[in-house]
Amino acid sequence: MKRRVLSWILAAIAAYVVVVLAFWITQERLIYFPGPRPGRPPASRIAELSEEWIDASDGVRLHAWLVRPRANGAVSGAILVCHGNAGNIELRLPLAEAFAGMGLATLLFDYRGYGASTGKPSEKGTYLDAEAAFDRLRGEPGIPAERIAAWGESLGGAIAIELGLRRKLAAVVVEDTFTSMAEVGADLYPWLPVRLLLRARYDSIGKVGRLECPILVIHSPEDDVVPFDEGRRLFEAAREPKRFLSTGGLHEETGFLTDEKWRAEVRGFLEGAFAR
Repeated sequence: MKRRVLSWILAAIAAYVVVVLAFWITQERLIYFPGPRPGRPPASRIAELSEEWIDASDGVRLHAWLVRPRANGAVSGAILVCHGNAGNIELRLPLAEAFAGMGLATLLFDYRGYGASTGKPSEKGTYLDAEAAFDRLRGEPGIPAERIAAWGESLGGAIAIELGLRRKLAAVVVEDTFTSMAEVGADLYPWLPVRLLLRARYDSIGKVGRLECPILVIHSPEDDVVPFDEGRRLFEAAREPKRFLSTGGLHEETGFLTDEKWRAEVRGFLEGAFAR
């Protein structure tokens, strides 16, 4: 009986080691979920879209759409959208159209390995991608270089925060963003030593306090992936000026876009940041 129990224990240990090794080898597949190549920029009633190609500093080529408001062609500022870990720029067009309605231009770009962009996603790579996209937007005629904000959704919030430490931004807006990738991983896989195994850290809680620009933290109490408490902790770690907006809906839903009050809050924050 003792031998049988010992063999069960050893088999369980061996199985656990196999699972740990599998996580170590395949962890990028659990973090990044690239969407397919999008079609050509679609027609829009309120915005003009143009296709862009951007070269990152390490030679990776990024696919992007530049979205400008139709009315008079003039813009009061611009938003660089760092999207979440799934899909592609095509899914973020409603967001760009919302910003166009505020008189803002938007650059939607796909990280390396997403959509039509070349390369393979990684933490370091996504930071380089955001830098390249920002530099492209800053060089666009008619867009005030001092009035560019970064907006980040979930994983993109971590990238937007890092960008705020590497480039001078007018503001950072993060929606349903985690404190760190290790925190999310530990919540999702409590039976794995995620904090020891994880290569992509995305440690926003350790960085947000060093931002020198205004920050707006948006989070839904109903978020089913990133707990609401993580958004609050991220907000508390940030320095002033800062603002918190509690919205609604699940993680994959459209957030602040679903309510005019929330849209007005975001617009007011951006107008105040651009006026600084």
